[in-house]
Amino acid sequence: MKFLESFNHPKNIRFESFKTAMKLADERNLKTIVETGVARGKIKFFFIKKFNWKDGMSTLLFSEYARYKNGHLHTCDIEKKNVSNAKFFCKKNKEFCSFYIDDSLKFLAEFNQKIDFLYLDSLDGQFEGANKHQLEEFKLAEKKLNPNCLVLLDDKGSKTNLSIDYMINNGLKIINETNQQVLLSY
Repeated sequence: MKFLESFNHPKNIRFESFKTAMKLADERNLKTIVETGVARGKIKFFFIKKFNWKDGMSTLLFSEYARYKNGHLHTCDIEKKNVSNAKFFCKKNKEFCSFYIDDSLKFLAEFNQKIDFLYLDSLDGQFEGANKHQLEEFKLAEKKLNPNCLVLLDDKGSKTNLSIDYMINNGLKIINETNQQVLLSY
């Protein structure tokens, strides 16, 4: 997985967490990735799209992994502009990605495939209802998770508190934890 090293940027504070998650996903041969909240990058001078390493560029990372595994990334965001930016960053991997402009709760309720890797990162961490929203996302995805799945939660603390408690009470275990993310599995 040589592509991982291209994400080892000094500003990517999520790199070690993503690296651990991707290596475990590879060992488990996980191929169906579901992400809520796309990596938007940032816009300079109204039109130049640039990487936003502080956010980790998850959508691009997952699209690279999907290409590497001949898998598929399903990623959802409520904002059309965010999805457009994510598509731009992932254009070389477009055949391994499906993008959805939708509320993540509706998207997960209607998603009809088994999930190998679930990444929950919708809503800004400062949003008052982010904890409840993430918990609802997980509950909608829970029955669709494969037994050897990985669940990665972003923005630890600001939106993970309810989800982590619920997941642990329902058989998941924390297998990696950083200041920004928590990785769980059955």
